[in-house]
Amino acid sequence: MLLCGPSGSGKSLVAARSGLPVLRLDDFYKEADDPTLPLVEGSSDIDWDHPGSWDAQVALDAITRLCATGSTPVPVYDISLSARTGEETLRLGRTPLFIAEGIFAAEIVERCRELGVLADALCLSRGSVTTFRRRFVRDLKEGRKSVPFLLRRGWRLMRAERTIISRQVSLGAHPCDRDEALGRLAAAAAGRQARQQSAA
Repeated sequence: MLLCGPSGSGKSLVAARSGLPVLRLDDFYKEADDPTLPLVEGSSDIDWDHPGSWDAQVALDAITRLCATGSTPVPVYDISLSARTGEETLRLGRTPLFIAEGIFAAEIVERCRELGVLADALCLSRGSVTTFRRRFVRDLKEGRKSVPFLLRRGWRLMRAERTIISRQVSLGAHPCDRDEALGRLAAAAAGRQARQQSAA
């Protein structure tokens, strides 16, 4: 299950409430010293909301490895440092489904579908003002970046939210609110469980 949406839209909360294992796609950000990182136009700020700031291939490799073997090594990424600080192993156990969530999840919808590993793709939307408030409070609490950077980023993302959602939907994600997302996640997990039991 791929779960995308603007930063602050509630992806992590929905993923946690689903009870399913979660692959955090934000852990596949590039590090701050990577020369390929894009910049915000007209600024010296790194554009962490651009797909070019993220390593899609490594994330896709982790997803396919999880589907094939039930476990995969994943980086531990510290957003405040913009750096990978370690590695851990994600194991699915007996769960028939897992969620891969992050702002760039829609970027790999088609590739996951082509590889036959996609159960569903959802795009969360809560409204730009609500998203701005949740994102700013979260990022400030977690000390992700400096306050001026967070304000600049927050204002930019609030103005661009409709465009962000439209792009993610055009890439194959279904737009929904929190309740619909939780319902579709539960239905997909139940359906996968039933298929496994009938095949056994």
